[in-house]
Order: sequence, then structure tokens, then C-alpha cells
Amino acid sequence: MLHVLYLIGVSAFAASGVLAAHRANMDPFGGLVLAFAASISGGTLRDLMLDRNPLYWTQDWLLLTVIAGVGIATMVYLRYRQLPQRSLLVVDAIGLAVVTVIGARAAIDSHVTPLAVIILAVITGVAGEVIRDVLCGEFPPLLLREDVYATAALAGAAAYLGLHSVGVHDNVAAVVSACVVFALRVAVIWFGIHLPRPRDAAAGGGKDNQP
Repeated sequence: MLHVLYLIGVSAFAASGVLAAHRANMDPFGGLVLAFAASISGGTLRDLMLDRNPLYWTQDWLLLTVIAGVGIATMVYLRYRQLPQRSLLVVDAIGLAVVTVIGARAAIDSHVTPLAVIILAVITGVAGEVIRDVLCGEFPPLLLREDVYATAALAGAAAYLGLHSVGVHDNVAAVVSACVVFALRVAVIWFGIHLPRPRDAAAGGGKDNQP
């Protein structure tokens, strides 16, 4: 079940990589590069930090095939169809939700502390998006433009850790936690929700203090 979820997550990130490449007017090779970068960068960084060898994707031919297949299929789709509005953000939300949960599971299996589980889960979820945006020349990356991006990943990681600690079945915990991340990101996308910012408070305070 978890492997199936992971394939769904990396498929979403692969599609988001191609969508980002399309918006940046990259050629098909650039699209594939971003598909792989968005899909495996987070897990690679997590495994390096956990000193896990060999890297997970080097032993999983199905994973690499799915990434390549989704990347090519997305490019074919974009050749004949117009890019749907907000498609990149929604597809990215799916990838973030699933990959964050898988990162939490991998960290728990490595017997690290609860805080380390949450940190590694967030890194797994957001690293691919950051690298994708940097390769596209988008500055700042989405992570730094959307304050409820890493926060959504953190909420999902904390939910999974909590459900796991009270003995909830892994599959149930994974689905519930992924839904938490996805729901938060969709709410942000559709309703423009963001966390309070210091400059917002300062601006409001200044206005209130005017005579």
C-alpha cells in the first residue's frame, strides 16, 4: 500500500516537473530532467542524511519507469491541450502530501527521534519542489513564496507520527495524513490563506495609530 502511494506521489511530482518546464519554455529533455529532479531529490536528500545505502531509487526500476512514463505522457498531453489554470499547484499538492508521509515512514523505520522524523519528512516533501523551481529560474521558489507549504508538510508529518504512536495501522495513518497535507494546500490555493506576517501586523498597527 505504501509503495503504491509513493508511486502516486512521485508521479504527481514528475507531472509537476514537466508542467514547470512547460511554463519555462524548456525542451522535452529539460522536461524529463525536471520530472526526475522533482520526484527523487527529496528522498535522495533524506537517505543521504540517514546514511542509507544504496539510494532507494537506484534499486527500484518500476519507480524510474513510472517517472519517465508520466513525464512523457504529460508532455504529450501538453502538446495537444492547454495548460489548466492552477494545475501545477494542485498536482504539486498531491506530490507533497504523499511524499511527506513516505518520508515520515522512512524516518521512523530508521529509529530517529520524533523531532527528526518531522524534519526529515518535511525535507522529503519540499526538497524536490525547491530544486525544480531553481532549475526553472523561479526565484524565490514556491516554498519561500507560499508560507503554508512547508507548514502543510509539517502538519502531515506530525499527524502521521501521532497516529503511528497510538497504534493506528500504517495504511490508515498514511492516507489520513496525506489528506491533511492535501486539504491544507488546496485551501491555500483556492482561498488565498496564509499565515500572519510581521509586515502585515506592522502595516495594520501603523494604520490604527494614525490620527
